[in-house]
This record gives sequence, C-alpha cells and structure tokens, in this order.
Amino acid sequence: MSSKDRKKASVYRKLQRLRSAINSTSVNKTSIIVDASRYIEELKEKVEMLNQEIGTSQMSTSQNPLPVQVTVETLEKGFLINVFLEKNCPGLLVSVLETFEELGLDVLDARVSCEDSFQLEAIGGESNAEGMDAQMVKQAMMQAISKWSENI
Repeated sequence: MSSKDRKKASVYRKLQRLRSAINSTSVNKTSIIVDASRYIEELKEKVEMLNQEIGTSQMSTSQNPLPVQVTVETLEKGFLINVFLEKNCPGLLVSVLETFEELGLDVLDARVSCEDSFQLEAIGGESNAEGMDAQMVKQAMMQAISKWSENI
C-alpha cells in the first residue's frame, strides 16, 4: 500500500468517525463537514444557554437563604427538571408537585431523595401548557422553592 493510499484510508476513517460522532447520515466529505459545522454551532448555543442558566441559578441562590440548583431541559414533549438542595427540606416535594400542577405539567417519571439532601429529577409532560419554555418552568420552580423557604 502506497503512502498516498494510507493517507486516503486514514482520512476516510477519520471522516467516518466524525460522521458517527455527529450522527450524520451524509455520505460525501463536504456534507459530513457541513453537518459537523452545524453540530458545533448547536453545541455552542447549548453551552451559551447553560452558562446563562448557571448565572441565573447563582443569582437566585445568592438571594435565597437556601443554596439551590434548578435546571430545566426541554424534551420533545415536556421538560426534564432537576432540583437539588444541600439539606433535607420536609414539605418541599409537595410545593414542587403543586408547581407542576399549576404549570399544567403531568409527572411522567420522577426520582426523589429526601434523606440528607433534597434531590428531584422529574419528567414533566405538557398536558395543556402550550407555549411554555424551559426558562418559564425554571422560574416557576425557583419561585415555589423561594415561597416555600419563606414559610419554614
């Protein structure tokens, strides 16, 4: 095998790995590279959005006496909601679930731990929540936690 053939085979393997990494169905080099560029732009947007969420979460925790982390990710039909507080908070689960109801979200799946800390991971499906976005859900969760913490 000549040096040129080895180089060509190496480039082909690398393109196939790139194609696999970005879940592209394209077959020619140009299309794979265009798909990769789009994928990188999407990742940049996600990083920017996550950085904004972190900033919002940090601002909210500095105003709230309880250190709390709330993240909301948009799913195809609903949201993935994560809530974490460093200490156990009796009664908080009820407030969170009431917020789901107020938002018109059905709890499709949930994992909760209230032993040493409060951790909730839930999938809320939209039943009648047209036009709602992840930021609205996050704000509602933060308000529920804030309101709950004022009552303890």
